[in-house]
Amino acid sequence: MRTLTKFIEDNNRWITIFGNSAITFPLSEQDVAELARTIDSQLSPENLMCDGEISHAEAQRKYRFLATVAQELDHYCRQQGIDSPEIYEL
Repeated sequence: MRTLTKFIEDNNRWITIFGNSAITFPLSEQDVAELARTIDSQLSPENLMCDGEISHAEAQRKYRFLATVAQELDHYCRQQGIDSPEIYEL
């Protein structure tokens, strides 16, 4: 859960800038869906590669991090009895 927690903390820094509420534990189904959309968006090829501005190795590191976040989110959902959302880019 350490990677999921870090992802949420990093994500909260951005969403609060735009006046949205921070995501906190325990996660609601709405929180889980929003996190899944964010993960999916960050996994899109143009976002993953920063429009070609980063190396393949750095993109791989980002992919592994996001894949771990998705796995931990799925595990959290199973523990809490929440439906695991589909992450299409994985």
